[in-house]
Parts: sequence; C-alpha cells; structure tokens
Amino acid sequence: MSIALIREGLGDNLRTLPGLRVAETIPDSFSPPIAIISLGSVQYNGAFNTRTVQGLTTYNFTVSVIVGKVAERVAQARLDSYISTGTATIKAAVESDRTLGGAAFDCVVSEMTNVGAVLLSGDVSYLAADFTVTVYAN
Repeated sequence: MSIALIREGLGDNLRTLPGLRVAETIPDSFSPPIAIISLGSVQYNGAFNTRTVQGLTTYNFTVSVIVGKVAERVAQARLDSYISTGTATIKAAVESDRTLGGAAFDCVVSEMTNVGAVLLSGDVSYLAADFTVTVYAN
C-alpha cells in the first residue's frame, strides 16, 4: 500500500466535517480550523509475513487539529465538539470509511492527546489536540 494513498484516504474522510481544512502533508502556513496529517511510525512484518508475501504493516499517524487562537471562545467549543463522541467528530470522520478508499484493511482512532496551546507563529498561541490513528495495510 502507498503512504500517499493512505494520507489521501484520511484526508477525504476528514473533509466530511464542515468547515475543517485538511493538510495531508505538513504545511508551511495554515488557516484554522485545520487537521494536519503526519506519519509517526511504521511497524513492518506483522501477521502473515513470509519470505514471499509481505505481512501486515501498521502505520501510526497523528492528526493534529488546530482550531483557532487560544483567546477565542469559539475555539474551545469547536475543539470540544471534535473530541466528543457522536457524528461530527474527528473519530467518526476518520472511521467513516475504515478502508480509506481501499488504501487500507482497517483504521481506528485510538486516542486523543496533547490538548492545549501551541505557539506556531510569532507570539500567537493556537488551541490544538492530537489524535492517534492506527492504519492496518500491507
């Protein structure tokens, strides 16, 4: 499977959330709200690995969601809605097509971490959270 196709599938799923911009690679600049997809790690030689057949590969992605300036009240409300359970959440969007358009066998959002302010440009702090997405492919 292609990492680019997996990123594209994740991006397509995330674009189902109204108003959320998606960057499938780390951008030079951005405008919130935005989800930035980055590859964290790859585990090779999983189940069914043989000398002639490539086994399962596990890709661990981080989807960093930046919602707005920390001082904006709407930023916290927007982040809360993305984190919550329900239909218009990061978890629901990513898992809406668990094969990522045929690029994977399965994917799951396993956790949300790192809620807080991030300093990204100059003296401006943005409210953000990271979502861990595990993708199973070969």
